[in-house]
Amino acid sequence: MNHHSRRDFIKTGALGSLLIGTGIFAGAACTSVKQRGKAKNVIFLVSDGMSVGALTMADHVLRRRDGKPSNWIRLLEEGKVRQANMDMASANALVTDSAAASCSWGCGHRVNNGSVNIGVNGETHKPILPIFGDAGRSTGLVTTAEITHATPAGFAANVESRNMAEKIAEQYLDRRLDVLMGGGDRRYNPEKRSDNKDLYAEYRAGGYHVVTSKQEIGSRLPDAPFLGVFDHGHVPYTIDHLHTPELMESVPTLAEMTELAIQKLSSNPNGFILQVEGARVDHAAHSNDPAGLIYDQIAFDNAIQTALDFTENRDDTLVIITTDHGNSNPGLSSGSNSNFDKINHFKHSSEWVRRQLNESSSVSRIKEVMEEATRLQLADLEATAMRDVLRGVYTHVASRRSGMASVYGEILSNHTNITWASTSHTSDYVELASYGPGSEALEGYVKNTDLFRVMVEAAGIEERFLTFEEEMAA
Repeated sequence: MNHHSRRDFIKTGALGSLLIGTGIFAGAACTSVKQRGKAKNVIFLVSDGMSVGALTMADHVLRRRDGKPSNWIRLLEEGKVRQANMDMASANALVTDSAAASCSWGCGHRVNNGSVNIGVNGETHKPILPIFGDAGRSTGLVTTAEITHATPAGFAANVESRNMAEKIAEQYLDRRLDVLMGGGDRRYNPEKRSDNKDLYAEYRAGGYHVVTSKQEIGSRLPDAPFLGVFDHGHVPYTIDHLHTPELMESVPTLAEMTELAIQKLSSNPNGFILQVEGARVDHAAHSNDPAGLIYDQIAFDNAIQTALDFTENRDDTLVIITTDHGNSNPGLSSGSNSNFDKINHFKHSSEWVRRQLNESSSVSRIKEVMEEATRLQLADLEATAMRDVLRGVYTHVASRRSGMASVYGEILSNHTNITWASTSHTSDYVELASYGPGSEALEGYVKNTDLFRVMVEAAGIEERFLTFEEEMAA
């Protein structure tokens, strides 16, 4: 596909034969949706790359620091959600990437890793946000990644590769998504795009209200479609956000973005669908960064509270809370509780640390930066290992453990007892919690593609909205 217009999509019958509750969904692992058509709204919350250890440690921190559980675990404790394990494999791998994972939910098909709603034989699968939009529902994407990143794109775009972020930004405009909030200025700014297009100008010409800082938003979103882009790339880690006053002023939290999005989308009497992604949990896991991981998981948990606030005393909203895959399998290993509690004193992420260092950094400089970031005093052996990584001379018997992420994580494990299995995605079955109409179908063991069926059935989306066919014939 060489153009972003809907009318240029290849005509596909891949979803044309889909009858609600039958067709490609016959024999699905999950049970049937009993409350069909009862979900006016769908809120889909994704903590990207969340191994169960991330969920656990965030809950530990909140219980020990604040005397309360995380919202996610509290919902389980109080029996207010249905719980399942979900198989997230892609079409071509047991270990999925975020694009294929999101597309399994977003179009009901397993696609190859790296693809965005393009099937294994080149089919174009219509994503769920355009489906809901064509059915008269409002649509939104909120993320702490670039707004064009793999997870949000899986609900709204069609491209051969997740790396085609500039084209994804154009497709969002063409598909008239109502709310877009996250990072990714480089995908919109004419001075940064490879083709020098001014996507901000095109969005404004298309009727969008566009902002690039928190101060420009005000207390509520305007009536017009809304684009908020708050960083050149991904939104900063929560641990950096909390300790950098200028970021607190200019960048909204995930919970703040979620609240604004729900406030705006819920004004549509027909209802809405919103995907909310805590993206940087995944990035922190790749970096073996315990503070980046835990504090972004807590920020995601705050967004869960925003969904709970909206759904209190109403029974018309399906809420899905999950992750797209594990990552690096972090966990608290044996050791004193006081070591784990040191995470409360961290001030910055590993990303911040790396910006302060380079290949010429001395052992003393490394110690200084690490103490500022973590309040820990590194041993000479630990700082020397970091220096050697920066210089490209560090070696490890396991070649995949020779990079900065592994060394950083191993050093901090000496002080916090937080350990890591790798620096990459895992094939673990993932946690899935849900409540509201349609959630009765999401218990026990489910397959990732089941969630698409559940959402469209629960929302009562008619078959005629499930393909691009009408637009192609027009």
